[in-house]
Amino acid sequence: MREAANEQRRRWMSVLAKAEASEIEDAWSRLRQVPAYIFLRRPETGLVMVRARAGGDGRPFNFGEMTVTRCSVRLDDGMIGHAYVAGRNARHAELAAALDALLQDDGRGRALRVEVIHPLAAAQERRRMTEGRKAAATKVDFFTVKRGEDQ
Repeated sequence: MREAANEQRRRWMSVLAKAEASEIEDAWSRLRQVPAYIFLRRPETGLVMVRARAGGDGRPFNFGEMTVTRCSVRLDDGMIGHAYVAGRNARHAELAAALDALLQDDGRGRALRVEVIHPLAAAQERRRMTEGRKAAATKVDFFTVKRGEDQ
């Protein structure tokens, strides 16, 4: 049971982190009841090392550094939320952390997943599909033709 809850939380934290800041702000403004919260860790920006693998499955190597902003909040009811977002947008990290805390609440979480997470995930999928179509439109296939005198 705990693993399923962790997987569900991992998914919504990913959606919140990948959402556009304006989408998070819009979702927050549409909440019926905006909760009060305090900062456990105010938004702070730093660098993380991004690791990659050659060819996707080769030996890992340090690809480079990436700027991230993190934040942790506690709602008045005691629920704690955390967020890490790419870039320097402190408000995005703050609201993502507050939404993470709200989503953990059994009473509010189910409705919030339908009202906030599902639309954000759908918007991200639409963007991914649009970018994929744009990339496919510019794809170049290289091939070689064997010449007769090269035998």
